[in-house]
Amino acid sequence: MVLLRDGAYGVETLMLRKNSKIAFGGMWVFPGGRIDDADTVLDDDGEPDDLATGAAAAVREAAEEASVVVDPATLVWFAHWVPPPVMPKRFATFFFAAPLDRAAGDVAIDDGEITENEWMRPVDAMKRRDVGDIELAPPTWATLNRLAGFASVNEALDELGADEPPFYETHMARTEVGPVAMWTGDAGYEASDPSRE
Repeated sequence: MVLLRDGAYGVETLMLRKNSKIAFGGMWVFPGGRIDDADTVLDDDGEPDDLATGAAAAVREAAEEASVVVDPATLVWFAHWVPPPVMPKRFATFFFAAPLDRAAGDVAIDDGEITENEWMRPVDAMKRRDVGDIELAPPTWATLNRLAGFASVNEALDELGADEPPFYETHMARTEVGPVAMWTGDAGYEASDPSRE
């Protein structure tokens, strides 16, 4: 759940720092998590609706991790991520964006699963990551990079909702300088070869 607000110097997004003792520990993330049974939304045929279920989970996770109330009607689905096939655990992840206004309540964390929270401009978060001040997973960095070009929350939501959400299936490769993540469109994606021009 990418929660957005208009700040004095541009769009800001709520970032949460995960406890270092759990999955993605120490990383700065957007509110989110796995789907619980109670999140399941059925379609007209009585079958689980994956997108609606993901949206219900996102709203619940925002409440659990940041103590904010998000109106489900404001959600914009803008991306779908899947980790590399070689990962021992794989999570299909829907990314939603939503505005967070004053009526949502003040952000509050449990100081258990989440240890810090901060509203950040996307460009500032990426700069902090580049100098080693914070750690971001590739989907988080890519999302921040996409958000950095928007001047307002309304513009961001309009643009994010204008196209079919991209599907990102990550391919990973090791190099002498560290791991490289690649997605559809990258030259080395199909062969998982980051050395290709």
